[in-house]
Amino acid sequence: MSYNNSYDRGYSYGGDRNGGFRGGRGGGRGGFGGGFRGGRGGGSRFDERVELSTPEWDIDSLPKFEKNFYEEHPDVAARSEGEVGAFRKEHEMRCDGKDIPKPITSFDEAGFPDYVLKEVKQQGFPKPTAIQCQGWPMALSGRDMVGIAATGSGKTLSYCLPAIVHINAQPLLSPGDGPIVLVLAPTRELAVQIQTECSKFGASSRIRNTCVYGGAPKGQQVRDLARGVEICIATPGRLIDMLETNKTNLRRVTYLVLDEADRMLDMGFEPQIRKIVDQIRPDRQTLMWSATWPKEVQNLTRDYLNDPIQVTVGSLELAASHTITQLVEVVTEFEKRDRLVKHLETATTDPEAKVLIFSSTKRACDDITSYLRQDGWPALAIHGDKQQNERDWVLNEFRTGKSPIMVATDVAARGIDVKGISYVINLDMPGNIEDYVHRIGRTGRAGTTGTAVSFFTDANSKMGGDLCKIMREANQTIPPELQRFDRRSFGSHIRYGRGGGRGGRGGFRGGRGGFRGGRGNYQSGSNGAPLGNKRRF
Repeated sequence: MSYNNSYDRGYSYGGDRNGGFRGGRGGGRGGFGGGFRGGRGGGSRFDERVELSTPEWDIDSLPKFEKNFYEEHPDVAARSEGEVGAFRKEHEMRCDGKDIPKPITSFDEAGFPDYVLKEVKQQGFPKPTAIQCQGWPMALSGRDMVGIAATGSGKTLSYCLPAIVHINAQPLLSPGDGPIVLVLAPTRELAVQIQTECSKFGASSRIRNTCVYGGAPKGQQVRDLARGVEICIATPGRLIDMLETNKTNLRRVTYLVLDEADRMLDMGFEPQIRKIVDQIRPDRQTLMWSATWPKEVQNLTRDYLNDPIQVTVGSLELAASHTITQLVEVVTEFEKRDRLVKHLETATTDPEAKVLIFSSTKRACDDITSYLRQDGWPALAIHGDKQQNERDWVLNEFRTGKSPIMVATDVAARGIDVKGISYVINLDMPGNIEDYVHRIGRTGRAGTTGTAVSFFTDANSKMGGDLCKIMREANQTIPPELQRFDRRSFGSHIRYGRGGGRGGRGGFRGGRGGFRGGRGNYQSGSNGAPLGNKRRF
């Protein structure tokens, strides 16, 4: 295989897999293998940063690998096209592409090896979710695929279990080899959650994994990569850092997953994603998973997936889960705290309830947490300025119910899968309707019910129409105060809404001044303030 000059660091991957991998500019062991170990002949390049560029791939010289592991179960093969169509219609499932495998209806029909099937059944899942019924046959077939489904629908297991089957069919890792499976995720929290699932289901096969993300020390991540891992779950920025400093490589990757692809593009990761994917052999299997299907994700699919097949569960129109009761209150800024406490009192009538509160800024997140703690509520805060070990601790306290109230920025809007969240409260509305849907999707997951409370101010007037549309589609009751922000309801009287917006903004500023004045009274740390005894939870 030949590379362009900027990429060529002496890697020869043809012929003997181990010898060629270790060869190169240092003369045999002085290349990557020797340099990685501290240098024998070639000197250490371990800490040298090299700009990544696109290799010139020679497919014929690359080692061959298996990727099709799907054997259709006799019961699945016997189903008529009419039965398959009825199943897909019942689950609001649409498939696009050629020769798409029929969906399965039970774990036994998926064709997983016994060691995988045993792990799944031990978790107590009653049956596969809709995205798993169609996604598993597609992923196991070795085809490039796109899976689109709402948050909380089981997408992680849809690619995690086929990845384990894929790894077990590949040659064992040799010293200096990078991962076989690469999963890219937008946030640290989602990456850690994916790692938990991979560890749970890969344990029986002794499959090693590591989680590579920013905001945490590199040492343990580097050591994991040096020892060799079959699965690497990574956020784009930290992975590029590891690649440029020669801590790992992607030459063994044959199974690539882009999870929450729409969120990664929203966060501006497209250049990093493209740079990473260019380092992976083009005949890999690529799986893209997303909650929505915007134009940017479609472009990425066109560029990096080869003749993909696609499954969409639910509508491509943005919609909220119908298992969530949406309550929207039109309030002024200074009314929010009193209303928040009222809803907390309602939510906490159930001692097992967990409440997730969203705030727009990190500072406001800390402020409201301190306010709640001083008032006796067991609240903790999580946002991007917290150290990773503190974020992990807060999330664990919330997950275990030791601190059943968590105040968060949008860092928790996606990928946080905590069982038992019965209430989501939008203390501040998000900046767009997509984030609103993802925020409230933290409750009502996997068929359970939940309640989402949102405080809507005149400053949020631009979202009024979209919010009414989302609530209308989910058969929710729209309060009259909110309907006046819906242009479709008011016809040509758009000025009425705008005038109200201006008046509200004046009140918003006044309220914010009061908020700042009060801030000095509870400026102590968001997680360190002592709990009062006014309330019992």
